[in-house]
Amino acid sequence: MSTEDFNYELPEHLIAQSPLPNRSDSKLLVMNRDTGEIEHKHFRDLIDYLRPGDVLVLNETKVIPARLIGKKMDTSAVIELLLLKEMGNDTWECLSRPFKRLHVGSKISFGNDLLIGTVTQKKESGIVSVKFSYKGIFLEILDQLGEMPLPPYIHEKLKEKDRYQTVYAKTLGSAAAPTAGLHFTKELLKEIESKGVIIAKVLLHVGLGTFRPVEVSDVTKHKMHSEFYQMSDEVARILNQAKKEHRRIIAVGTTSTRVLETVMHEHHQFIECEGNTDIFIYPGFDFQAIDCLITNFHLPKSTLVMLVSAFSKKEYILNAYQEAIKNDYRFFSFGDAMFIERK
Repeated sequence: MSTEDFNYELPEHLIAQSPLPNRSDSKLLVMNRDTGEIEHKHFRDLIDYLRPGDVLVLNETKVIPARLIGKKMDTSAVIELLLLKEMGNDTWECLSRPFKRLHVGSKISFGNDLLIGTVTQKKESGIVSVKFSYKGIFLEILDQLGEMPLPPYIHEKLKEKDRYQTVYAKTLGSAAAPTAGLHFTKELLKEIESKGVIIAKVLLHVGLGTFRPVEVSDVTKHKMHSEFYQMSDEVARILNQAKKEHRRIIAVGTTSTRVLETVMHEHHQFIECEGNTDIFIYPGFDFQAIDCLITNFHLPKSTLVMLVSAFSKKEYILNAYQEAIKNDYRFFSFGDAMFIERK
């Protein structure tokens, strides 16, 4: 299976540079998972496609200001770190730039020594382990010194930090937002609950596994980076009951999907658990957990477009993307949404 099979041409002006004033005003392309049939709606119309008893699964991760810019203490070279995953003992796995300037033992100062990072391990492809020393509370210092880690294709400055958070974000730890959830407002979620839809929340801290580009030509040779996930006993019970009663489980985003499919594939049921997942979903994958998927429009040749292609048919997905381009949909993180449904 070739990475090139998941490529498509996107006019640059369709890459959304900023969020819409009202989250749920985004366009919504509704696609039948089995037939590829398409309807054009707005995200607020999602409620018309949901049924009492459906379980809507959200990822409640919260983005940290994970981008740090500092200076190497011996040479004053500018170093950029993107915090990916907390390893414990004030140590974080980070994506570094420029990677070649860092060595084990290198010290980096942020905010005039308010925060000092020491490289403890140098891995592959720009990844380093960094142990931080500071006085006070790490997350407060990070909030003071760090920047929101917007993707490189977004060139406009984000005016309001909370627009790169879902309205239900709760647990700090992500290096990127679970963007399918950015379309929900608190009001829409209340309406959805009032209709009898059950809302359940899982956790996956978005890291390198979600957004790292595929650099191999053979899809099956790509290795996913692991990300921390968590499912509570209460949510596991809700999901198991839905399965038993043949009610639909609707994942909001590829991150929620990866949690649900990880748990189901490892345990053959939903259970209270946490751990790190490097699950890689591409065509041929046996979906055991979810029935429908709400997602954004993803980068060409990315693991995310491979996941949505696996959930339906690659031909249907790429056709839907062409329809979205024809109808001036906005793409990527701040762009429009897609609902892949099974009736």
